Amino acid sequence: MTIRRASAADAAALSALAERTFRDTFAAVNSAENMAAHAAAAYGVDKQRAEIESAHIRTLLVDIDDTVAGYAQLRSGHVPDCVPAEHAVELWRFYIDRAWIGRGIAQPLMQAVFAEARELDGATLWLGVWEQNPRAIAFYRKCGFVEAGAHVFQLGDDAQTDVIMHRDLAA
Repeated sequence: MTIRRASAADAAALSALAERTFRDTFAAVNSAENMAAHAAAAYGVDKQRAEIESAHIRTLLVDIDDTVAGYAQLRSGHVPDCVPAEHAVELWRFYIDRAWIGRGIAQPLMQAVFAEARELDGATLWLGVWEQNPRAIAFYRKCGFVEAGAHVFQLGDDAQTDVIMHRDLAA
């Protein structure tokens, strides 16, 4: 297993993985129309290339045997009022491909996320996670995140509630 920063050459593989993992995680409990609208807006190859090349986004990929098995994206910028830090970095996306869940990838990827956030001068790492995703919430708690508030995640025409969680990177 190798965890590395993505390059523009990874845009197509990331696009496919990002859409697949999002659909695997949420399609069963959301409308096909809302899933399609979100996928079209968020996961195209050009969109992923732009995110990889953005100075405000860092994308980490997990490679196993020439397969991208997971990824995480961090971004700087907006920080919700409920997150108590001047130097906060957002863990925007964190997904493991279904075939690799439970095979020891998530913890090393999270450790790489912590290191990357510190490299961005982050003192706090924060994220939003859908309130109806108890498995993810439990994982983030296990990684030291605590709940701080909530915000809206717009999925197509459905305004959903994300729990905002944060973690001190010095911990």
